[in-house]
Amino acid sequence: MASKSEATVKLAGDKYRSFLHEEADNVHWRHGGPPIYDEVNQLFEQGRTKVWPEGSLEETVQNAIKSWEMELSHKTRLQDFKTINPQKFKLIVNGREGLAGEETLRLGSYNALLKNSLPEEFKYYKAEEESFESSHDAFRSAFPRGFAWEVLSVHSGPPLIAYKFRHWGFFEGPFKGHAPTGKMVEFYGMGILKVDDSLKAEDVEVYYDPAELFAGLLKGPPVSEPQEGDETSTSTLGCPFHK
Repeated sequence: MASKSEATVKLAGDKYRSFLHEEADNVHWRHGGPPIYDEVNQLFEQGRTKVWPEGSLEETVQNAIKSWEMELSHKTRLQDFKTINPQKFKLIVNGREGLAGEETLRLGSYNALLKNSLPEEFKYYKAEEESFESSHDAFRSAFPRGFAWEVLSVHSGPPLIAYKFRHWGFFEGPFKGHAPTGKMVEFYGMGILKVDDSLKAEDVEVYYDPAELFAGLLKGPPVSEPQEGDETSTSTLGCPFHK
């Protein structure tokens, strides 16, 4: 999901994410221009378990969530978001106190979704010690082809949309001192999306078990520190962004 130059990106579109290329010149993009999702789209198409009919409620919800995630990860100003109602927006994860739009944007999607109240010795990811950039770098490293997401079912229509989802990727780069296994890591969850009359999100509730995600990421053996004169120590890991 690495960003390209704006000039290059304008030549492409994205069939799963609206508001990606519209009015691109007036948006403050985190990396100078809108991102390209070609790799994660390919991962999604190869690994999805559902192919929803065009225009169906399931497809609409799936694309709306993908568009919201894109804005949260790549836009720096809440005023540029097209998918949410900034005055009312709250992100609620596993029943915790809701995060307002500006706080969610400051933390980033990974930190917002992975905050927890576990004792320090049981925290496998410490969101409070991560910045927006470091959290995204960690997961881009672990999943160099991207972290795909799909809707599995939708149980109610607007204004209160309940849905089940699946999130998956291939652990092909190091993560927090753990070597990659090359295996698929996935987890499942439920979401409740409250939208206004313009179908902009007011509340996004997400319920899932983070242990499902980290069970796969912590299976990799610890990465050894490179030893002086060891020519293989760095080359065996490789650069996760070299394709």
